[in-house]
Amino acid sequence: MTSPLSRRTTLQAAGALAVAGLASSVAGTAHAATAAGEEASTGDIVAIHPALPSVPVNNAFTVKVRPVGGSWQRVGVYLAKLALIDPVTGQNPARNSSWASFDFSGTVEVEVTYNPGSAEKFRIRPDSYGIKPEMLGDTARFTLDRPRNIVVQVDDKIFDCLHLFANPIEQNPPAEGDKKVMYFGPGFHTPPNGELKVPSNTTVYLAPGAVLQAHVSIEGAENSRIIGRGVIYNSKWGAMFVRKCENVTIDGITILNPRYENIRVAECRNLTIKNLRAFSREGWGDGIQLYCSENVTIDGCFLRTSDDCIALYTHRWDFYGDTRNITVKNCSLWADVAHPINMAVHGNPDPAAHEVLENLNFTNIDILDHREPQVNAQGCIAINAADGNLVRDVRFDNIRVEDFRWGQLVHMRVVNNPRWNKASGRGIENVYIKDLSYNGKNADTSIIAGTDAERTVKDITFENLRVNDRVIADSTGKPRWYLASDGVPMFVNEHVQNLRFLTTTEAAAL
Repeated sequence: MTSPLSRRTTLQAAGALAVAGLASSVAGTAHAATAAGEEASTGDIVAIHPALPSVPVNNAFTVKVRPVGGSWQRVGVYLAKLALIDPVTGQNPARNSSWASFDFSGTVEVEVTYNPGSAEKFRIRPDSYGIKPEMLGDTARFTLDRPRNIVVQVDDKIFDCLHLFANPIEQNPPAEGDKKVMYFGPGFHTPPNGELKVPSNTTVYLAPGAVLQAHVSIEGAENSRIIGRGVIYNSKWGAMFVRKCENVTIDGITILNPRYENIRVAECRNLTIKNLRAFSREGWGDGIQLYCSENVTIDGCFLRTSDDCIALYTHRWDFYGDTRNITVKNCSLWADVAHPINMAVHGNPDPAAHEVLENLNFTNIDILDHREPQVNAQGCIAINAADGNLVRDVRFDNIRVEDFRWGQLVHMRVVNNPRWNKASGRGIENVYIKDLSYNGKNADTSIIAGTDAERTVKDITFENLRVNDRVIADSTGKPRWYLASDGVPMFVNEHVQNLRFLTTTEAAAL
């Protein structure tokens, strides 16, 4: 395996060479290591990325990887800044954490050493992966046989932990000089005015070891891509803005500590976001915001953010239109502030121009944490229909929630919050939540509530809801005079219609 990692000081876009005055420096050379004599038979390959210039390192962890039976190689470990808002003062001093990334195929062994020492236990998250490390003093050793985004926690520390991104080997990446490619090789790149504008039919490639300090804007474009293993770092606004576009793909990059949201998407169709890793700590540091967009897939992402990880809206500012046909799958979400999943807060309050969010699908999601002191802003899964929005045809399937610090499991309301809204939403209907599990002790009381007889929450089904391995069902596991919702626990008001808690067997019989 070879990586096309050459010096780059120019941009190539739309087939024409455009000198943009980008400073570039080669910070290292990626290399692949294979177990002697085993590459052809097993395909065990490790590719180490070049160092990231101008990105601070964090020496709390040492990371080494190798193909099974091969030689150990060091992986660079970098600083991520995270949020912890004081609920009394509102202050948010940066909390330091660590992250590292490499590529591989086949099977690899990983060693993670906690350099401050005195480690008593290691935990590899998400728990659903079932990775149980061998502990060798202050070192954890484990094996990966597929790409994973994982968190290595020492003694349950929330911030002094390692986020480790084990990527697949890149297949046929662009080469420097390819037509219609903006190629950023290893080094530090800053476009003029800190903004990179991407036209139609263009690939932006961030090679391993590339650091792009920019706000990336894709507006009115089609058939464009932003791909690679590089980093968008320290953007002065949000890291990426995609508006009025079709057929755009974002794949494989890492976004590190933008001033605002990581990615904002508005009025787009046919968008794919894959294998994105994103960190934020500043206010309004959402992971992925979608406004007024259709046919969007978010797949295989890891988001640790200082506002909602995933936020789905309709109208806001000068964005208009419905949001529909959204799929979020195979993701890990960690909300240091606000919600892992949130939708419908923003919409069009004009009665003549109400909007809809519909056909929204979430599957195979690990929610690692949720911390939000504000009751109105709580909920690992939050649907807050406001500003004339109608939310319908929503499905959650196989959602695993690990114990979180502060908040609710589910928050589902038709609401008019005067801080954000000018009108109530119209309703929430036809929501099916299958195989939602929560294991922990910190969840506050969940809420499902309509506003009045016209603005209701209706036709809500939980199938095989498990709280600390207890199945919550209308038919079993409780005194007959209790509500099934008491087992969550969950408050349900009088404007909720046809709320059901079913076992898997009962659902199959319908």
